[in-house]
Amino acid sequence: MGTKHARSTLLPHCRSVTDQTQTAAQPPKATGLDGFFRISERGSSVGREVRGGVVTFLTMAYIVVLNPLILGFVPDSTGAYLGGGSGDGSNLPVIAAGTALVAGVLTILMGAVANFPLALATGLGLNAFVANAVATRSTWEDAMGLVVLEGLIILVLVLTGFRRAVFHAVPQQLKVAISVGIGLFIALIGFVDAGFVTRIPDAALTTVPVQLGSGGTLTGWPVLVFAIGVVLVVALWVRRVRGAILISIVATAVLAFVLQAALDLGSVAEEGPGNWSLNVPELNGVVDVPDFGTLGEFSLFGAFSSVGLLAALLLAFTLLLADFFDTMGTMTAIGAEAGLNDDEGVPPNSQRILVVDSVAALAGGAAGVSSNTSYIESASGVGEGARTGLASVVTGLLFLLSTFFAPIVQAIPSEAAVPALVLVGFLMMQQVRGIDWDDLEIAIPAFLTIVLMPFTYSISVGIGAGFLAYVLIKVVLGKARAVHPLMWIVAALFVVYFAIDPLTSWLI
Repeated sequence: MGTKHARSTLLPHCRSVTDQTQTAAQPPKATGLDGFFRISERGSSVGREVRGGVVTFLTMAYIVVLNPLILGFVPDSTGAYLGGGSGDGSNLPVIAAGTALVAGVLTILMGAVANFPLALATGLGLNAFVANAVATRSTWEDAMGLVVLEGLIILVLVLTGFRRAVFHAVPQQLKVAISVGIGLFIALIGFVDAGFVTRIPDAALTTVPVQLGSGGTLTGWPVLVFAIGVVLVVALWVRRVRGAILISIVATAVLAFVLQAALDLGSVAEEGPGNWSLNVPELNGVVDVPDFGTLGEFSLFGAFSSVGLLAALLLAFTLLLADFFDTMGTMTAIGAEAGLNDDEGVPPNSQRILVVDSVAALAGGAAGVSSNTSYIESASGVGEGARTGLASVVTGLLFLLSTFFAPIVQAIPSEAAVPALVLVGFLMMQQVRGIDWDDLEIAIPAFLTIVLMPFTYSISVGIGAGFLAYVLIKVVLGKARAVHPLMWIVAALFVVYFAIDPLTSWLI
């Protein structure tokens, strides 16, 4: 119970007795960490915030390993590799150090400035787009310059109030649909990262896009580790064990280390299915001196000369729109899961959240590790009890420590961490009851928003489809005037977004 809700129940008939009793009943004003982060007011505790921050880090730590793999092996148009490598993996530690550094600094900033349990790191999907669609047409410095430019534009949109105005223009039930869709999306991320669900290669003669395990069956010890993790976290959660998510991650990680020591398995990339999906739970050292060689490797307007003005603008627009709405959906979902949103579905300090997120986008480009954005995996920390920015500060500090303790971070397999995402997906799915499924004007856009996020593996696509469907239905029913003017602008932008590939190909 928050301090602002504490009230004396005594009647004010006897002034001296009542005044003294009321004064005695007043809790002392929170100070220190509690006062700064409003921990007690939000019904949390320092212990819960620390546990939540640790859990969020453990479910996000994979990005320190995965981002270098996505960015480090793609040559730019000149044949050069990010971080000064030569395609042999020698540049991966440099990219990893930069990835962890920016994630740490910006996540701490989110916690200290916005007081919100939201962590940031290099955006998945955005980094692949930068590597394969931007850098291959220019140089790495030019590509990162576009990321910085995109971040600057978003920052301007935030400071002028446009981004927040768009957020308020979205109907409340569509915001609920965004949260539900993200819940399904992160559950799918958990299943995929653990190898429980895999994509069938395009060359395979089948109409089924995804499958159970490898070849339709569960194969290998790592998948068993994930399954045990899911069973454990669910069992602990339904028994209301404090620290359920963190306990399950630690216990499952220990099991993974034991199995690796006994069976000496490799990673899927190295030896095929049946092995660890990304990180091999094998400790090779403890401390390593970080090299931040990617910092400052960007050219702000270089892409305009290398790929042309219109093409560069379209590429920057794609990055901008994805960043713009991914964060809107993410902070809505996190705030809803934490019970922090107001009656309109807006989280506290939303303007500050958006400012920090915008700074993160340009900081990622300036550091040469691609755009940084808010991570939906933060919901795992919220599931553990995080309600304030202290959790983000803890997560950020762990990211900074990981620049020195990279061997330890790289040894925690995703199979041990992602069961938390499955549980959090369920928790977020419960919000679906907030949608009026009898009202087709909102139910159909909500449905498209929810299903297209996991089906397309993109938050922005789900949001865009839902927005376009909402505007279209209003027009068909003759209710165009009921659509907020900003929704018209956003819908038009999403039309361009969905047509961006043919437009870019035509221009280039």
